[in-house]
Amino acid sequence: MVKHIILWQLKDELSDQQKSQIRSEIKKGLEDLAGRIDGLVEIHVQDKCLPSSNADLMLEVTLSDQKALEAYAVNPLHVRVKDSLIAPNVKSRVCIDYEV
Repeated sequence: MVKHIILWQLKDELSDQQKSQIRSEIKKGLEDLAGRIDGLVEIHVQDKCLPSSNADLMLEVTLSDQKALEAYAVNPLHVRVKDSLIAPNVKSRVCIDYEV
C-alpha cells in the first residue's frame, strides 16, 4: 500500500468566505473519486483545521501500490478536480508519498 499526503495553502487574496467555499468544493470533488479510480483504496480531505495550522487543507489517499499512485496522478477524473478547483486557488503544495 502507498500513502499520498498533500497539504495545501489557499491563495492569500481569497476572502474567508471564499476559502470556506473552496475548501468544501475541493473536499467534495476529491472524495467523490472514491470507488471510481482503480487502485484507490481510501481518500479523505481534512478541511476543518485548528487555528494553529499553517495549511488550509490536507488530502490523505491510500492506494494499492506505486503503479496505482502513478495512474491516479494522470487519471482524467482526478486531473479535472486538480485543474478546476485546486490549481486556480492554491498558492503552495507540499506532498509526501510513502509505502505502508
